[in-house]
Amino acid sequence: MNSLKANILNSICLIVIGLWGYLEATSSTALIPVIFGWALLFCSPGLKKENKVIAHIAVLLTFVCLLGLFMPLKGTIEREETIGVVRVSVMILTSITAMVYFIKSFIANRKARK
Repeated sequence: MNSLKANILNSICLIVIGLWGYLEATSSTALIPVIFGWALLFCSPGLKKENKVIAHIAVLLTFVCLLGLFMPLKGTIEREETIGVVRVSVMILTSITAMVYFIKSFIANRKARK
């Protein structure tokens, strides 16, 4: 897997699981991961072309989304919604995975330049 594939996986998970959460909870805040997912999906062509600016934007969006998912996780744990905890946890795990691959890609590019 590379950063492009990790980004696409994360985007799709954010969109699909966010829509699922919205349909179940009918809360407009459940659409926030969907918006981040679409934004990250639109970064994919730039990631494929190895555009540094787009890559940094994708990392920033992924990081902000990752941080933003911890409050919903806390809320679902407090409400004891098992399926909600699973949904948010999957989004967190895919975001962490994408971050790891982004960092690996940045390190590899830095080493290649030297």
